[in-house]
Amino acid sequence: MKTKIIPVIMAGGKGTRLWPLSRASAPKQFIQFVGDRTLFQATLSRVSDPALYEAPVVITNEDFRFLVAEQARELGIRLSGILLEPVARNTAPAVAAAAAFAASRFGEDAILQVLASDHEIVADEGYFGAIRIARETALAGKLVTFGITPTEPATGYGYIEIGEALETGACKVRRFVEKPALAEAEHMLAAGGFAWNSGIFMFTAGQVLKEMAAFAPEVDRAARAAVAKTSGDLDFTRLDAEAFSASPDISVDYAIMEKTANAAVVPSSFTWSDLGSWDAVWKLGTRDAAGNVATGKATLVNTKNSLVMSRTSHLAVQGLDGVAVIASEDAVYVGRLDESQNVGALVKQLAAARATAALTETHPTSYRPWGGYTSVLNGDRFQVKRLFVSPGKKLSLQKHHHRSEHWICVKGTAEVTIGDEVRIVRENESVYIPQGEVHRLANPGKITLEMIEVQTGSYLGEDDIIRITDEFGRG
Repeated sequence: MKTKIIPVIMAGGKGTRLWPLSRASAPKQFIQFVGDRTLFQATLSRVSDPALYEAPVVITNEDFRFLVAEQARELGIRLSGILLEPVARNTAPAVAAAAAFAASRFGEDAILQVLASDHEIVADEGYFGAIRIARETALAGKLVTFGITPTEPATGYGYIEIGEALETGACKVRRFVEKPALAEAEHMLAAGGFAWNSGIFMFTAGQVLKEMAAFAPEVDRAARAAVAKTSGDLDFTRLDAEAFSASPDISVDYAIMEKTANAAVVPSSFTWSDLGSWDAVWKLGTRDAAGNVATGKATLVNTKNSLVMSRTSHLAVQGLDGVAVIASEDAVYVGRLDESQNVGALVKQLAAARATAALTETHPTSYRPWGGYTSVLNGDRFQVKRLFVSPGKKLSLQKHHHRSEHWICVKGTAEVTIGDEVRIVRENESVYIPQGEVHRLANPGKITLEMIEVQTGSYLGEDDIIRITDEFGRG
């Protein structure tokens, strides 16, 4: 059997280019845009063939660790490890740490495929053919990237100029080109011999560490030290904070790919998008006869070539062409699809204003290792939330200094601990938790438990919580 590939999935990004659905605390890789899976789950599925792949290694951060574990569990996919970055340091330190981790577990000859968790890819025979070529090229000592055949003069992607062919079916990299202006992108498309830089890589663990040592020694030293001093935490592996923080903030492209003489590219024609804008989401969606992509509750009249998505309210769109209308629980974005690359600038403006900063950071729905909650209504001295608890999960045994809580069961069966008493609460039943009382909520059933929680008190912040016992290791 040929050497299996170890997927290294980068899942720590906090981008907000698909605002208002994505936020710093709820990035796009963990959101369902279309279908019944998140982008991260779709990525896991692409690397789930045991004949080709070992169990994946996922690199993420403290905020997303339980999301990663839970979304992998939902698919029944085992992970080789979940590495937690203590601080964000771009892709080169993350890749170096993953390579050092994989080398210690699988050996330096282990083949790594580094891939983002938030790309949309059609994994057809063309895709897996490119994977096989990349594997053979990586075994020959090359650092391989995947170059996507351009379909338009896109300015949101970097480009690769393709050099002479190699025996494996890959090609040498002649040069990397930064995200170009439109005129340059049009020139490259007309000239031919250029590909979009997909940000997907393949190489052996030993080879990429060797290149890091040669061209980015500070990154190499920091990553190796961070892995050498890792600590375990439940199912997670924490990289040492002091060592990892010493690394420069630099991408893989800048650190090694643009400097090495061993860079190779696999020209690829499979369908790929980094979903970096609402325009990209529209292009990949299933369009109706008028060119519209609509999800959720929406009515479109005399509207064409538009993207309409709603998570809550019913959207009625009339007489528009080429627009994005996106409604989350607490915000609505309306803009031209051909200007959607500029959403980041809008988000920066929102983040700079005190009145709107929270809209860029937190989402009304927050996920926890036991499930999560959605904020429904906030008022003076009261707050209403919808809690959802996964089967077999339970919240921490806890108490609050400044609030009391009313819980109403609307779906499933709840096991509620109040002081020394444990009781079962069924649908349409309620229970009251006095201020300062020790309590816990658990789901002993086989379906997701849904509760309406009404909080009342002088302070309703999430930090008014004293955890007494917690199965997820939170203080």
